[in-house]
Amino acid sequence: MQNVAHRLRADVERLALPEGRRAKSAAHRRALTFLEERVREIGLVPYGPTYLMPYPPWRTELANLVAVAPGRDRGEAPVLIAAHTDTAGDQPGADDNAAAVAIALEVGTRLLARPAARDVLIALFDAEEPPYFHSDLMGSTWFATEQATGPVHAALVMDLVGHPVPLPGHGDLLFVTGMESDGDLERAILALGPRDGVRIVTALNRYVGDMSDHHVFRLRRVPYLFLTGGRWAHYHQPTDTPDRLDYGRMAAIADVLEALARGVAERPLAGPWEGYDTTPTDLETMRAGLGALLDARGIALRDRDDIERVAGLLRQHWGL
Repeated sequence: MQNVAHRLRADVERLALPEGRRAKSAAHRRALTFLEERVREIGLVPYGPTYLMPYPPWRTELANLVAVAPGRDRGEAPVLIAAHTDTAGDQPGADDNAAAVAIALEVGTRLLARPAARDVLIALFDAEEPPYFHSDLMGSTWFATEQATGPVHAALVMDLVGHPVPLPGHGDLLFVTGMESDGDLERAILALGPRDGVRIVTALNRYVGDMSDHHVFRLRRVPYLFLTGGRWAHYHQPTDTPDRLDYGRMAAIADVLEALARGVAERPLAGPWEGYDTTPTDLETMRAGLGALLDARGIALRDRDDIERVAGLLRQHWGL
């Protein structure tokens, strides 16, 4: 775990420089050059002719970077692991989103050494932040609509996963939305069991909305999971620096993501799309992750109405 944390920190520190990684900036181009060197060093295979996939064709000022950890059956649709590379401004962006990029690289390294059942794409998307957010030029949207050469089995998307969750005694929580998109995703999460260093809390994606690159996959009915720690005081601030991240937590999330990628790769994900009730699992994970906090506030968890109430409190009062 300590060696993993060290590797994660090294990548974050190379990416999270004070000038940031605003899309189209010289600093962002330098970050992409570094990431291209990293995936080549790891030994991942380019998804296209090269790792970098510039766009749009009339200007090519933006670029996704997509690499492949080949799976045992290369004929199957790949699992996609995603993190965005740009920042919202001239800020370091350690949590948003260098931490997720570092975790994606770590998991890619492991999947190359011990292949999953099918290919896994390590997709480092450009232009997630404004003014591109939810536009046709958002990197994940451009990839899904213009650059993908075939279907995606499932998308596992990370954003804001480097910081401890700002709830006293609950810094190890990891919120996961989207399992309602396919019942096999719920089964993959339940198969994880208890994990050292991180506690998973599941919820419907509609409680937080499409706040990152899972947006286009949900719209296209691709099964997806979104992993996040929510927002914190340093979100989109110059204070979002590498020294404020929890690298032990990030190492634990890398273990979770690796296990999820392997598990999802082995499941058919046959649907139906959003065709079942996630309430029992949401109740179970919320009780396990938030029980002490809810007990202190006299909040019971019995049904979907209670889950709705807790989701509202997380957003409005606890800043997540």
